[in-house]
Amino acid sequence: MEQENKNFQVVHEGFTAKEAIDEAKRCLHCKVPQCRKGCPIENNIPDFVAALSMGNFGEAMKVINERSNLPAICGRVCPHEKQCQGSCVLGKKGEPIQIGKLEQFVADFDTDMELIRERLPQKNRGIVAVIGSGPAGLTVAGDLARQGFKVTIFESEGEPGGVLMYGIPEYRLPKAIVRKEIRKIAELGVDFQLNTTVGRNGVTIDSLFAQGYDAIFIGTGTSIPQNMNSTPGFALRGVNQATYLLHQVNVFNEGLTTRDKVPVDPGDRVAVIGGGNVAMDAARTAIRLGADVTVLYRRTQEEMPAIPSEYEEAVAEGVKFWWNTSCTEFLAGDNGRLGQLRIVDPEGERLEPFNRVFMAIGSRPANRIVSTTEGIEVDEKGYVKVVDRPMGMTTRRGVFAGGDVVHRPQTVVLAMKAAKEVAQGIAQYIDAVKLLEGMK
Repeated sequence: MEQENKNFQVVHEGFTAKEAIDEAKRCLHCKVPQCRKGCPIENNIPDFVAALSMGNFGEAMKVINERSNLPAICGRVCPHEKQCQGSCVLGKKGEPIQIGKLEQFVADFDTDMELIRERLPQKNRGIVAVIGSGPAGLTVAGDLARQGFKVTIFESEGEPGGVLMYGIPEYRLPKAIVRKEIRKIAELGVDFQLNTTVGRNGVTIDSLFAQGYDAIFIGTGTSIPQNMNSTPGFALRGVNQATYLLHQVNVFNEGLTTRDKVPVDPGDRVAVIGGGNVAMDAARTAIRLGADVTVLYRRTQEEMPAIPSEYEEAVAEGVKFWWNTSCTEFLAGDNGRLGQLRIVDPEGERLEPFNRVFMAIGSRPANRIVSTTEGIEVDEKGYVKVVDRPMGMTTRRGVFAGGDVVHRPQTVVLAMKAAKEVAQGIAQYIDAVKLLEGMK
């Protein structure tokens, strides 16, 4: 067990102060900064990098806080090579500024040194309930708290964080970092009500409005995995979702469950079906548990949605990849559990021995909240419908939604981008309602 925990230690260490300042000094301070254009939440990258290059860590943090509530997390898990860093003009020479590691350094320094926090307004502008404490919920809560709203987050788990806490491996995002970022959100005046599932035990959208909330934000993500239930044998023991593996390993690493609850043993032959970042996380997690791991992806390497560095690190760690490969049947072995896969690739059809399969082919929203609330419309796949004015409001007045529950599963920073827009819509809605009430 101790050795397995060591296997989940962080792969990439952060900068020292000198390394961060030296890296920041490389910035060319472009007149038209492409790095900022490449950032989904339009972080003012040149200004925070300039402050950092002069050793002004507090000013750098102040600039980052203008756009981001989760910089220590974004600095670690954002696909920088496809966004800010990938847009850096120095990348043409193969040496772009390592923006993610600079953001990570500033955020970590701010936390570790307990720098003075920003001055916050009185919480008298309105009362907002946020359902879910993943990236979207935390972003909405942080933005609104900074604007003078009293915010309470309702979370079904015993600890906040959502996918940040339970869905991303420790080696990519240490849980201690997630807890520190959430503590900063709490310091903005945000309250957390844990072990509370909206849609069960009498806690509903209607009951929250009855408690006096002016608006409600649904940021529950996509908790129901897509499955391959049309594939023969999908119900065999040994066939699981990739998200289940990631959740069980995370809670095991936190000491909250025993090793036998982790669905991979040393020596297992594991297939991961899918080509996104969740598939990479599952494959790299399984190999850390001592398994022999192969990723099956139905398209080519060039079409794989996972970021290149994740793929390259998976290969370096021993993960094998079969391209243009589909699974058409799960077959039982002698013990009644999964024993083989029937696969099809460009060379034809064959049977391959695997005793564990983890599917990473997407997820969809649960309907728990929608089914207990009148007036919230969803599309044919269960995603919540929203409007643009006010941004993010559902078909039920005063109820807003954002992140994966609306936009299909995406990255942390894209969920944050959508959430920031919805937070502004919530603020405009509450201000308008209170203005009209004052005119009566």
